[in-house]
Amino acid sequence: MNNVIEIRQLRKRYKNEFELGEINLDIPKGYIIGLIGENGAGKTTLIKSILDIIKIDSGKIKIFAGENYMTKEDIGVVLDGMFFPEILNANDINNIMKDIYKNWDKKLFYQHLDKFKLPHNKKIKDLSKGMKKKLEIATAIAHHPKLLILDEPTSGLDPVVRDDILEIFLDFIKDEEHTILLSTHITSDLEHIADKIIFVDNGKIILNENKDELLDNYGILKCDIDSFDKIAKEDIVSYKKNKYVYEILVNNRNKMANKYKDYVVDKLTLDELMVLIIKGDKQC
Repeated sequence: MNNVIEIRQLRKRYKNEFELGEINLDIPKGYIIGLIGENGAGKTTLIKSILDIIKIDSGKIKIFAGENYMTKEDIGVVLDGMFFPEILNANDINNIMKDIYKNWDKKLFYQHLDKFKLPHNKKIKDLSKGMKKKLEIATAIAHHPKLLILDEPTSGLDPVVRDDILEIFLDFIKDEEHTILLSTHITSDLEHIADKIIFVDNGKIILNENKDELLDNYGILKCDIDSFDKIAKEDIVSYKKNKYVYEILVNNRNKMANKYKDYVVDKLTLDELMVLIIKGDKQC
């Protein structure tokens, strides 16, 4: 499998004592990779390290491994809170970008502006948060990048527009030559389009799995408080006690359903997985 990004022994430490690492990670070509985790977990630090926006303390990051003819011009980027000066408008952006990227596609840029119903002459400072985000996305994909790195790309957008953007992302990778690394808190978007999920918690990668297998294998076993002691400790990944029931994270849903036939073992969402891993009690 060809990797677009290879990361080895990456570490980044801040003065507030937060540390990212040690990270070893391969991002394969032709996939949509979802990056999840709570605020402050290290997702943005990881992205900025990949993009060389921040200086890492140690480790190596290789982009477009094995494809030396590709450059950073082949990367499209949307970072939360980082864009052009707000006195500019979409026409200004087109004029700037066509001189920066040799593959800048004016026609494609304006097609996306019209699709997103974005004004051409309105200053960025006068756009809503959602409109700014749509403009960032239109800009990121208009120079035909091979890799999109996106930090909260659908934040602030209504479900209809989010669906339009997800369709664009799916279209972007359909030839299996393009790749998307997408960090988001809207995990339902990843459930629709992601191929793999990388879960970052407290600066560490704690899960790196195929999305469909992840959601199919893990489950929530629910039992009443009096029955909790009947669940074998080795079957519990983590658990959370509610007022009337225990919610137990298990990592082989079908096996657990057969083993504990008196209890409900439900499929779970990425949100539920995050909550149970981060907030769940692992001391049984």
